This record gives sequence, structure tokens and C-alpha cells, in this order.
Amino acid sequence: MYRNCRWAAADRGQNQTSCLLSLSLFFLLPLLQPVEATDDAFWDQFWADTTTSVQDVFALVPAAEIRAVREESPSNLATLCYKAVEKLVQGAESGCHSEKEKQIILNCTRLLTRILPYIFEDPDWRGFFWSTVPGAGRSGAEDADDDGARPLAESLLLAIADLLFCPGFTVQSHKKGAADTPEDIHSIDSCEYIWEAGVGFAHSPPLNYIHDLNRTELLKLLLTCFSEAMYLPPSSESNILNPWVQFFCSTENRHALPLFTSLLNVVCAYDPVGYGIPYNHLLFSDTREQLVEHAVQVLIVTLEHDGSTGAPDGSTPATVVDDQDPAGPDNLFVNYLSRIHREEDFQFILKGVARLLTNPLVQTYLPNSTKKIQFHQELLILFWKLCDFNKKFLFFVLKSSDVLDVLVPILYYLNDARADQSRVGLMHIGVFILLLLSGERNFGVRLNKPYSVRVPMDIPVFTGTHADLLIVVFHKIITSGHQRLQPLFDCLLTIVVNVSPYLKSLSMVAANKLLHLLEAFSTTWFLFSASQNHHLVFFLLEVFNNIIQYQFDGNCNLVYAIIRKRHVFHQLANLPTDPSSIQKALQRKKRSSEPISRTNSQEAVSMEGSRPAAPAEPGTLKASLFATPGIDKLTEKSQVSEDGTMVSVQKTDSPQSPVDGSFSSRLWRRMSSASSVGQWASDSFLKWQEIFKSNWSQLIHLCSRGLTDESEILKFLQHGTLVGLLPVPHPILIRKYQANSGTAMWFRTYMWGVIYLRNVDPPIWYDTDVKLFEIQRV
Repeated sequence: MYRNCRWAAADRGQNQTSCLLSLSLFFLLPLLQPVEATDDAFWDQFWADTTTSVQDVFALVPAAEIRAVREESPSNLATLCYKAVEKLVQGAESGCHSEKEKQIILNCTRLLTRILPYIFEDPDWRGFFWSTVPGAGRSGAEDADDDGARPLAESLLLAIADLLFCPGFTVQSHKKGAADTPEDIHSIDSCEYIWEAGVGFAHSPPLNYIHDLNRTELLKLLLTCFSEAMYLPPSSESNILNPWVQFFCSTENRHALPLFTSLLNVVCAYDPVGYGIPYNHLLFSDTREQLVEHAVQVLIVTLEHDGSTGAPDGSTPATVVDDQDPAGPDNLFVNYLSRIHREEDFQFILKGVARLLTNPLVQTYLPNSTKKIQFHQELLILFWKLCDFNKKFLFFVLKSSDVLDVLVPILYYLNDARADQSRVGLMHIGVFILLLLSGERNFGVRLNKPYSVRVPMDIPVFTGTHADLLIVVFHKIITSGHQRLQPLFDCLLTIVVNVSPYLKSLSMVAANKLLHLLEAFSTTWFLFSASQNHHLVFFLLEVFNNIIQYQFDGNCNLVYAIIRKRHVFHQLANLPTDPSSIQKALQRKKRSSEPISRTNSQEAVSMEGSRPAAPAEPGTLKASLFATPGIDKLTEKSQVSEDGTMVSVQKTDSPQSPVDGSFSSRLWRRMSSASSVGQWASDSFLKWQEIFKSNWSQLIHLCSRGLTDESEILKFLQHGTLVGLLPVPHPILIRKYQANSGTAMWFRTYMWGVIYLRNVDPPIWYDTDVKLFEIQRV
């Protein structure tokens, strides 16, 4: 009936939408009346003899009708789900040989994708799919009794896994000879049907857009199954696992390894630009892009780890993972990811992720001539999980300058999103990744590579290194981002502290930015407006100490900037401590409209082709986020020993204090309030003054002669020496990211919030009662 109506509408030139709307009530209306579960002719009308797209299904089955059937005829809704899953199981058993079978499978897939969110939103229905199906034994035997029956959710997940490797439906058939004799899906080795070459698989199957579309439909349903997590309130309990994910990534799923490899390879091998033909994305549809988007979303959801480990059953091919490694977690996807070890596999993954992250930054002379992907947030989550779960991959990323191919796009996204409140989650994930990387010495060393590839960012033009780029972008975020980014200031400066001992030569632009931040954060009103604000000054002074102690020779620009701004240190030494002065300072702050003072901070000419960050458009949706822990909970202190290894430092009452042995550690130990920062800054400055000895007065004299003698001052600093003047360098203190339940919950809410907002065609979860986060309009 629907097909005839659609054709008739097209013949008459009418809008097909009106036809869909007129049929929407007809589609579910019969379910409001009692129907026998054995009436196969009735149930078959929902998926047989119709050719509908997933968009059509969403139009034909409105939310109000699903809820009405759920409340008024629950047995009919249960039967509909049972029957739809049964069709998927039958299709997987038969191999989907005929076109009619394939269409039935696709229709059932789309119908379940539409209905499942409304099952999950009702607590009374949430356990429905974990009830058993009579006669469906775990062994697959026909005569299995009900005690051994398999829950409906397990039957559904196993059927989806089988269908994702169904020859002729989602993968290329290897069978030669008669085309009317399909392959037995239970006898094939699905490792031979991996979707794309890459990790552990050298053969690249020919592209088949029909297979890509069918895979995408099944991945949408799989993602919908996993989305039960959206309908549970946020909890910091790290041991609460998603039962759908837990089962799908267990040894019960015989396709776990080839599916994990297929998802990873199809993402990392994807090249949206291809041969670079201008505007090709406007002329031809790219079915692979849809597949990659859903593949990366399924991948990040399945990589769920509660921190416990266990030996997974079954063998793992040595071509993919390292059999010499200890047994990993029960989640096979996490297990496989954590045990990848070949350098060629690491290179493939890193190049693929970097290529996709860099794609939106690509500039051409023809505007909008190249495809721009939109799933960079999912890619950042995937990169985070890769580095967090596989330390060998992390060390591979950091052992060469390839890490900069990831750093530059992350800084681009951070700078671009800084004024957009709807992208505050993107700001957090980018900063968390940089915090994780900064905990390793090699990251700081790699930052010394000159920055020559210009990316369109509205930042001052400079000639320098990637360290300069990082500092300039961080300064831009702090001084011109929206106020909701203030909790990230600690993380941003912690990253700079971590890399500071290895920065060989900061540009004048970056040096001035650091001194400007010190000037802004050391104002009286800012120091006293919050109890933790003085930590920002501590971080900056620690940066200066690290650079002077370890990299003085190449950092004449920073030394010069410190001398020029010496009045800031003198002001810190004379901070007011009486209540009346503090109150006056806070009153001045209230009259100020800017979050941070910008005195003497005129920006230089912006980069050619850059554009300022735009605020969110009216009506933009954003998902609320779980609160992130403070920097003291987010990191743990490690001291770099003489041989370069890390030694954990016992926590003290002062979360920001460096270890004993630092030449200023005695000053840190007595820090307990914002008023103490003045004494610490004064002592540090006096210490530097003592180090420079006789050179100091000459520097002061040169600096007082004005900017016209800047080159003379820098030349003097470059040729000066501090041999015998600097004390024994204090131990390098690194604040390494540490996993905790708070950040785990943040990642879960952020990940599902991104997936919710990205799936708009069709809008799978729109207008359902999610609990994990709130959807707000900016």
C-alpha cells in the first residue's frame, strides 16, 4: 500500500511527505488492537513487500504512536520486537540469499532502530530484551528447553554480528561456481572477510557501495542497542558496564576479532579527498563516509574498560596482537587494541587518524572544493583510547615528529571552538589529550621542531617552533574564550609546566604571552576572587624556573621578557593582606567587564586566511557534561630521575607543591593562601637576581633604554654565560594524567552526547527521554 501511494504521489507531482504522514497512523494503528502472536500474515506486513528507507521508517512510525502502543498494547509491542529479531536470526541462518530476504532484513533492522530507544526510556521495559525467547537455546539446538534459552538481546547481537559478515550482503562472496548456492555463514572464517586492509590484514576488498550501505544500516542498529546507557543517570561507579557492549565484546561473539579489525581498518584507511579532484564530493555520493562515521562511533562505544583484567578465552592471531603480552581485559575489543604491537600497524593507525583530523584544515584555492569530514570529535575520543589502552602505541606516537601531525589539528580545534559554548566538550577532550601526551618527556622534545606549515588560525604571526604555537593558542583560549573554560586553566598551564624543561628556544611572541598571563593572573582582584587562583601563578613561575634552570642558553627572549616585566614580580612581593585593601581590589574586579585584564596586550597581525571563532548559532543543541575533577585529582606527580625514568611522588597537603630538592621547595611548602604567592614570587625573583649577579645591573640598564635597543639586549643575553652561577638543577616534576572514576564518567557522557547530536539523519534518539545528560539550546 505504501509503495503504491508513493508512486501515485510522484505521478501527481505531490509532496511525498504528505503521503508518509497520512500512512503513519495506519502503520501502527492495528497494534492498538489485540493480535495473536501466531498470525504471521499480520506481522509480516511490517517488513515484507515494501521498499522503504530508514528515513521513511522514522516518518511512518512517530514517537507518540510508539509510546501509545507501549502503554496500551505492551504485548503487541513485545511480539513485534520478538518477530523482528526472529527475522534477523533467520536471515543470518539462511545467508540472505534472495533479494526478498535482504529487504526483509533491512526493514527489520530499520524498525528496531526506530523502536529500541522507546524501549530503553521506560524503566519497566528496560529488562525486556534480556528476557528469554522460548526455544532459542544457547547451543542453537532446536530442542533446547526454556531453561537454556538465550535472552532476546543476545540473539539480536549475534544475528547482527553474523549479518555483518554475510557473503553477498555485507561482504564479497569468495565462493566460485554456481551463484545460486550461498555460502554457509557458520562455516566461513570471517577473518578472511575483513572489510579493509590495515592492521593484521593485507587484502583490500573491492569497494561495493551496496555492501557499505548494508553495513551502515546494521551498525546503526548496533549503536542503538548500545545506547541503553543514555537512559541511565550518570554515575561515577566505574564498575557499571553496559550489558549490551559486555556481551557483544565477549567470547560469545565469534566475529569479535574480524569485526574489531574491520572497524579500525575502515576508519584508518578512509581518505575523504581521494585523488583530489575538485568538487568530487558534490558530484558523487560517498557511501564510505557514512560507514566510517558509524564505524568510529561503534568502535569508541565498544572500547569500554572498567580497569579489571581477565584472560579472554580463545586464541588471538599473532599477526594482529602480541601473544607475548599478559592477558588483557574481558572486553575483547579492549584486549585486541591493547595488544597491537607491530610498528607498521601503529604507523597505519597514526597516519590514518592524523589524515582525518587534518582534513578540515586543508586549504585550496577553490573554495569548498574538497570534502570536509565532521566526525573529528569521535576521532579524538578514539585517539584518546588508543593512547590510554596501548602504551606501546603512545610511545610510538611520541618517538617521532609524527605526533605533531595530531597536535596541530587539536590546537586548531581548540582555537576554533574557544568562543562556542556548544563545543565546550571538544575543548575538554583536546586539552585532556594534550595533558596525557605532556606527561611524557618525548612530547616536550618534539615541540622544538620549527613550525612551518601554516594553518588558518586567528593568532599572531610568529616565527618559531610548535611549542610557540601551543603557548600562543593557550594564551588565546585563556584571554578570549568564554567563561565556562576557566576550569580548564589549570590543565592548560599544567601542560606548559610539563613541557617547559625541554623547550630550547621560545619566540618573543610566546615569551610575551607567558608574561602577560602572569601579569593577568597576579592582579590582586584575580588572586583573591577564588581560593585556587593563586595556583595559576605558581604554575607560571614554575615554568620560568624550569626554563632558566634547564634551557637558559637558548631562551634569551624569555629572560628579556622577564626583565622587562620585573615590576610584576615586585607587585607580587607587595600584595595587600589587610581586608580593606582586598575588598577594594574585589570591587574593582566587579566593575571590570573582562574576565582577565588585558593591559598592554595588543594582538599582532593575525595569520592570513584566518577567521575568529564564531559563537554558537541560535538554536544550536548541546549536551550537558559530567563535572571533571580538579587538577590534583586529574594528575599524579612524577619526578624524572637521572636515567630519565619516572618516580612517583608521594602526595602532600599542598597539591601544587614541587618535590624536596627544588631550590624553591621551601617556599612552596608554606603556601596556603593567595597572599602567600607574593612572598614566593619575590623570593624566586631575588633568586634569579642572585644568579645573574653583576650581569643583572647591566641588563636593567640596557632594558631601561627602551625598545630601540632590543637587538642589543638580546645579543648581550645570547653571548652571556651562567656557567658556575646556576645552582644544581632541581628535579623535573611532571604531573601525569591518571585515570579515575570522575574522568571515566565525563568521557562516557561526552561520548554519548556527541553520538546523540551527530545522528540526525535519521534522528535516532531525538525526543526520547535520555537521562545521561541534558540537551540544551544555546
